[in-house]
Amino acid sequence: MAKSVNKVILLGNVGKDPEIRSTGGGTMVANFTLATTDRAKDQQGNWQDKTEWHNLVAFQRTAEIVRDYVKKGTKLYVEGKIQTRSWDDKESGQKRYRTEIIVNDISLLSGRDDAGGGGGYSRGSNAGSFDQRQPAAQEDFAQSAEISDDDIPF
Repeated sequence: MAKSVNKVILLGNVGKDPEIRSTGGGTMVANFTLATTDRAKDQQGNWQDKTEWHNLVAFQRTAEIVRDYVKKGTKLYVEGKIQTRSWDDKESGQKRYRTEIIVNDISLLSGRDDAGGGGGYSRGSNAGSFDQRQPAAQEDFAQSAEISDDDIPF
């Protein structure tokens, strides 16, 4: 069988507060949207932004994290996979489709004073714990790396 890959990486902002629910079996589910924006020049040479909206779904512990830390405006880094569901519309009888990103890993990038309240929170599918410490300031990193002007090649 040929190898295939279904992986999505998104970096964007949450469009509205997540909707949280539980299935009949007690599994927590979080549904929310994420906006990503591309910038390109139009024919007149002016910069134009094009926003793409993505439907995201998180389950179980990741859904709990979304419930507790994610709100409208939160900047997120998300890894997941694309899934398309289909169903028959009860009213019209037509076939309906919805393409979603099933979230596997999530990192909150907004600071405590930004839209999101999570700071450096990161949740991966294999992670047993998380780190809520704020990332080190850029100056602290440069000092710890002990880089001098002589080390820079230009």
